[in-house]
Amino acid sequence: MLEFGGNRVDSDSAPRDTWRAVKRGLLCRCPNCGDGKLFRAFLKPVDACAVCGEDMTPQRADDFPAYLAIFIVGHIVVAGFMATDTWLMLESWQHLMIWIPITIILTLAILPSIKGGVIGLQWGLRMHGFSGEAEEPMLAEPAHEDAR
Repeated sequence: MLEFGGNRVDSDSAPRDTWRAVKRGLLCRCPNCGDGKLFRAFLKPVDACAVCGEDMTPQRADDFPAYLAIFIVGHIVVAGFMATDTWLMLESWQHLMIWIPITIILTLAILPSIKGGVIGLQWGLRMHGFSGEAEEPMLAEPAHEDAR
């Protein structure tokens, strides 16, 4: 039990610093302790932090990191293309040879950090199973036929 403003609160319900968790996630570190690795492979999160034991299996980053990466890289690449097109007269194939590799490299470079930030955000906001409570899947109620 912790005390916040004279009130006793369980450590499971203690406030979490969401921005610190996002920052730690962006650095690909555990959002809880900041010391343990968040990923065991390129985009594969660990099951639990090796340092503090925080369970990372509830994370549901899904496609959101990819959408963010497309948004960020798209703005950088389009701005870069438009800027170079105004002062360099390049053929279309030359632009392709420049901007396609830059797009691929930038996307692969920022994707793990973005996914870590999303996992940190989920942990900080106690989304999904990070609240410590089991989540029940939402099931549609079966259709009832009228008894005739």
